[in-house]
Amino acid sequence: MKILVLSHGHPTFSIGGAEVASYNLHQGLDALSDCESHYLGRVGPPVVPHQGTPFLSLRQKEREALFYANDYDYFRLSNRDLETVSSHFLNFVRDIAPDVVHVHHFLGFGVECLYALRKTLPNAAIVVTLHEYLSICHNHGQMVKTRNGALCHKATPADCAMCFPDVAAARFMKRELFLKAFFRHVDAFVSPSRFLLERYVDWGVPRDKMVFLENGLEIGEAAPPRPLPTGGGRRSHFGYFGQLNQFKGIKVLIEAVARVPARDWGEDAMLSVFGGNIEVQPESFQREFRRLVANAGRRVRFFGSYKGPELPRLMRDVDWVVVPSTWWENSPVVIQEAFLHGRPVIASDIGGMAEKVRHNVNGLHFRAGSAESLVDRMVEALRSRELWDRLHARIPRPLGNVDAAEQHRTLYRELLAQRGRAAAPSLVPFEIPPRAEAPPRRFGRAAAE
Repeated sequence: MKILVLSHGHPTFSIGGAEVASYNLHQGLDALSDCESHYLGRVGPPVVPHQGTPFLSLRQKEREALFYANDYDYFRLSNRDLETVSSHFLNFVRDIAPDVVHVHHFLGFGVECLYALRKTLPNAAIVVTLHEYLSICHNHGQMVKTRNGALCHKATPADCAMCFPDVAAARFMKRELFLKAFFRHVDAFVSPSRFLLERYVDWGVPRDKMVFLENGLEIGEAAPPRPLPTGGGRRSHFGYFGQLNQFKGIKVLIEAVARVPARDWGEDAMLSVFGGNIEVQPESFQREFRRLVANAGRRVRFFGSYKGPELPRLMRDVDWVVVPSTWWENSPVVIQEAFLHGRPVIASDIGGMAEKVRHNVNGLHFRAGSAESLVDRMVEALRSRELWDRLHARIPRPLGNVDAAEQHRTLYRELLAQRGRAAAPSLVPFEIPPRAEAPPRRFGRAAAE
């Protein structure tokens, strides 16, 4: 079976969870004797494209390529450069002739790639993994209100227009219909959390097209527990890993650290922040982050970004991993990574975080967005001498990427059987229609049902 995995980024250039998850799947599939996986990752600035082609290799591994795309409509999730899609991109697809195309994100490629793939590979299975709520929510796919940061429980065109007063509700309705027109070319949508799955069903994606499958992790050697001082000591080292932006709750975390009473924090406690992409965030966010770190003094140490291979070494000096996101996270890779290394997780009590971390079993929950609630959990962790050992003993082993690949292979086989696949995919010419002749709008909730 030949699979083409598309991702909006390559982990060489971005440490985002979706990029890591897509690449782990690619490697897992390639480890299966009856699968041949190809990986195409989208890149943009500061990477400089070659002349005459959007494709680059930059010394990636065999069957890995990069696709430069930087003319993107973030409101419609649309690629304005449709000529590149209809020529270079589809020529690449035809050369590979995959049985399955697994889109881990169409960001950069544009949602039009789903239509292009279906018309060019009518017998292939097309799978899309959903990593957040971007198709539902224009606010970075976070389902968080722009006015006050409150969680959004259900998106409607009217509610979306309240978040973005300069965009009429009718435009949001058209955006929804536009995206659903392309979604009907997808055979299955994979959700790594049941929470996100239900959100998309509620939005109108047919339930029989939604599949729950965990992302797989590349299983390596686990970091041993941090050595404690001779004669005893506390599990008092907290760690934050991942990207730094306004939705990841890093400000809530640093505020909580600063509020822990001195008698509980003591001289041995510390928070280590390993976070990337701070430089691409709004200036106001960068200033506030630096101010909070400075005010926290010796309690917080900011080490900057890191690469995946460094993680086991960094985990050696961490006891607790904190995941303080203020949005409905789907399936944070950092939780899987923490569990691989036997670190209990202190996480917000919403979305996929609450689903993956079981309170008082393998981690602790705190009220999302509440620094005071997080203070209570951190004080509990610092005061208890047995809590870490009890939670550590119940941490589940995360799903490996080869095991995840086997589960995905089963899905692929079922989808291909449903499509009545021949031994090799049929290839047909594809032409991008004029924008006025986009796929017919006979869809929406009624059609989905």
